Amino acid sequence: MADLSPTPSPLHRRHGSNIGQSLTRAEGALKVTGRAAYAADAHPQGLLHAVMAVASIAHGRVTGMDVAAAEAHPGVVAVMTPDNRPPLAQDPDAKDHPFMFRLDLLQNDRVRYPGQAIAVVIAETLEAATEGVALLAPRYAAEDPLVGIDAADPFVPQMVGAGAPAAAATGDLDAGLDAAATRIEATYATPPQYHNPMEPHAIVAAWDGDTLSIDMPSQGMAMAQGRIAGLFGIDPAGIHIRSPYLGGGFGSKGMVAGPMVLGILAARMVGRPVKLVLRREHMYGAVSHRGQTRQTLRIGADADGRLTALGHHTRTVSSVFDDFFEPSSNTSQSVYASAAIATSHDVVRIHSGTPGFMRAPGEASGSIALECAIDEAAYACGMDPLAFRLANYAEVDPIDGKPFSSKALRECYAQAAERFGWSRRPLAPRTMRDDDGLLVGWGMGTAIFPALMFEGNARAVIRDDGRGTVEIGAHDMGQGAWTALAQIAADSLGLDLAETEFRSGSSDLPDAGIAGGSGHTATAGMAIHEAGAAVIAELAALATEHPDSPLYGAGNTGVVARGGHLHRRDDESRSESYAAILRRAGRAMVEGNGHAAADPASEAYSKHAHGAVFAEVKVDPELGQVRATRLVGAFAAGRIINPRMVDSQLYGGMIWGVSFALHERAVVDPRTGRVMNPNLGEYHIPVNADVPALECIQVAEEDTHVNALGIKGVGEIGITGSAGAIANAVWHATGVRPRDFPIAIETLL
Repeated sequence: MADLSPTPSPLHRRHGSNIGQSLTRAEGALKVTGRAAYAADAHPQGLLHAVMAVASIAHGRVTGMDVAAAEAHPGVVAVMTPDNRPPLAQDPDAKDHPFMFRLDLLQNDRVRYPGQAIAVVIAETLEAATEGVALLAPRYAAEDPLVGIDAADPFVPQMVGAGAPAAAATGDLDAGLDAAATRIEATYATPPQYHNPMEPHAIVAAWDGDTLSIDMPSQGMAMAQGRIAGLFGIDPAGIHIRSPYLGGGFGSKGMVAGPMVLGILAARMVGRPVKLVLRREHMYGAVSHRGQTRQTLRIGADADGRLTALGHHTRTVSSVFDDFFEPSSNTSQSVYASAAIATSHDVVRIHSGTPGFMRAPGEASGSIALECAIDEAAYACGMDPLAFRLANYAEVDPIDGKPFSSKALRECYAQAAERFGWSRRPLAPRTMRDDDGLLVGWGMGTAIFPALMFEGNARAVIRDDGRGTVEIGAHDMGQGAWTALAQIAADSLGLDLAETEFRSGSSDLPDAGIAGGSGHTATAGMAIHEAGAAVIAELAALATEHPDSPLYGAGNTGVVARGGHLHRRDDESRSESYAAILRRAGRAMVEGNGHAAADPASEAYSKHAHGAVFAEVKVDPELGQVRATRLVGAFAAGRIINPRMVDSQLYGGMIWGVSFALHERAVVDPRTGRVMNPNLGEYHIPVNADVPALECIQVAEEDTHVNALGIKGVGEIGITGSAGAIANAVWHATGVRPRDFPIAIETLL
């Protein structure tokens, strides 16, 4: 239902019955029956297959390849190398804005990291292309690589993450530490982690002159259009990207990666459509990852357990040729009140692929260190961890003093603690066992993630049959966006879902912005909201200004849009259907466009989603094996569009927290820089047997400042408290403080 009232303007809408419903996924049946077509399912006529040959060294030069042997193999059509790669209009190493990453596109014979593409074999079949790659037998002039977080002298970058300052402070940290009755200092290490969506990166590219048709998974189709257009010197409007289904993204599909451009180059080279799908081991190179960190926290507290100082320093890594710096320390800026807070970063360059945005970049790695350090400080003060956090509850943003746009964290603490049974937790570690003699531990962590919003556009139409259509180039990588956005679309038009067609997943639709930073529903949803409002406003004008309409003269009192009708606000018995309004006006349809962007007035507030996670683990006292057995989380994230989809996202984040604390790590050979476990057999992530009993509570919260719909994101907040809660539960079970993640058996023994 859409509600149009005189304040703050004569046509002001109110939310209706579509929002807040726990609907199942709109595309769910297609996915579970195998009818959903992903990028690699495209098979245009004349399709060829491309496979990358990748470097087995981290640093040096390719001195030769047996190209002739590969080209002679049956079925091989061409081999693309730096010697014959089609020209580009733009240097792949050029950058003209911070969200542009340097790409390896066979521009020379240099190798900058293991897994870098050094050639592409194009063949009639996937098997022939794969065999052609094996025949290349590359030769190298290898040089000593920089490997690991101590490989070189660190430097202090100007910015970290998505453009945040590398350092921030309030108060005098040293004075706060000197004045503290209790002090702790601890260092925590997190490993490199790699994107492992079920669907690897893939592209099917076909040229027709200077127009380009692409099937590829994308979290930002318009951004991809612009990047590809720049590289090839063509009009972005001549590039059509289809991205209807994504089998996971987590940030890795937000920017155009080098392998996707290689697929486009291969298609240009051979003049036929080309498909390039990354092998699983190729996902550990050119498509970004979460960088390794070493984080040192210094905390001081007074005799009452109130923080006098909180210092958080992160050392992280980036590639030798590009810049992305994991902003882990920034997590400590907005969680706990302290008279003095100082956050800082430095960076070491190594021979690896460039890190990038990976689910909760900075917050995931930073929160596990912060929450463990807070737990250590609570124990040093002789306080219950929840009581200690409540004693240091931030009523305003600790760094900049801004009020929070909304903050229901106290309610999150209270509801999750009650459901978990936290009041029965003994303060001392290693004091709880189950009936089988396993050590039992309970831990907690605070969850926080910024409420972001980007720019996006949408188009809405109501036709003379009373039905509506909403179009937006939005992205659904499994989070349920198409379902939630369709609910907003129907609501914006005052129609039932069955009467509303929702079109998305294609670059020829209005640009919805990027699906990242937990900001997609807010951004795309607000664009849809505004497009619907524009349509209803035009319908209302047609009705209220026509003397034959029962709504004539209602412009000053406003109308309500509901069920395909406009109703007078002051007398809802007086109404007219959309179809009748359009027929009388001789119009086949009305159309409206919507634009979404963050309201500058909202910058006066600190905008975050909040939560609390409580965890139970059991540890074998003799073997050191850890199993997470129970997780309870409570989260406050503004207006909830679809509770079922939100539960799914929160569960996924909590499971990733278990993975972060107990499972996930890329093992890097210190001699060669190569990832030694580039597959789902050895790169450990939780399987069903590793997932504990999960429960999440959605805490009611209304936020009138983040955007008109009151939406905050939920895609990333679930991971931020969960990893720390698991680690703290392991300490409570064993009395051993884990500071190196994932937690290893040898640490506990």
